[in-house]
Amino acid sequence: MSRYQMTLRDLKAGIAVFDRQTGEFVEQHNADHRFRSASVVKLLIVLDYLWDRGPAYDVPAADRERLEVMLRSSDDDAASYYWDHLGGTAIIDRMVKRLGLTQTAGPPPTHAGHWGYVAITAADTVRIYQYLLDEAPLQVRDYVMGLLHQPTRHGTDGFDQYFGIASVFAPDFSIKQGWSGFLGSSGYGSDTAKPVDSPVDLHSDALHTTGTVGPDDRTIVAVFTLHPAGTPYETAYSEVTRLTAALTVPGGVRTLRGGQ
Repeated sequence: MSRYQMTLRDLKAGIAVFDRQTGEFVEQHNADHRFRSASVVKLLIVLDYLWDRGPAYDVPAADRERLEVMLRSSDDDAASYYWDHLGGTAIIDRMVKRLGLTQTAGPPPTHAGHWGYVAITAADTVRIYQYLLDEAPLQVRDYVMGLLHQPTRHGTDGFDQYFGIASVFAPDFSIKQGWSGFLGSSGYGSDTAKPVDSPVDLHSDALHTTGTVGPDDRTIVAVFTLHPAGTPYETAYSEVTRLTAALTVPGGVRTLRGGQ
């Protein structure tokens, strides 16, 4: 049994690893299983904001400041600002159609204001990065990926976001991480009960690592995980990093802190 399979015995995970050089998935596990997005949905928020701003893609200074902190430091206030100003769930409906996402959906009606409860999958997340890297206008690709390549060590809520991809691979990586439910986090927490019409688990603690690895963003990595409610953040951090380190990731250079 591989290290990867052994880790999966201890947590619920959805995984997709796509090699852009060969055009093939090299790892898939529950790739179409829906998880609550936590901050990964911020990728769709920024793309919706930029969608109709061509050809110049001028972004006012106030928005540049908000978008930078939203993507680099996973700021929740910035995400809530755009969720409110761009139509909430309508953002998801538009981006699903534009990118051809198959399993992504808005939050359940009982939690319509909770952008972190958007349903998303590892496979759809790969599709989002494929659009960014291979189809988006050059200005959009350079702007968004440039910010994802410069993450701050901690989110604005104080949580260390260098787990998973950022802890395993260096120096070539980009990340958009997600965490939800952990004690002290500023994002939307976990609920004590799962609404009947919710497509995702809103009770377990969620920790996700997504991004790219290697020169020229060779490989797209999406790892979504759920942990029993009350799991210490440090424990989930270590488990996700261990799982990510066990994956086959073409082009990735592993660091000592992430394991070999």
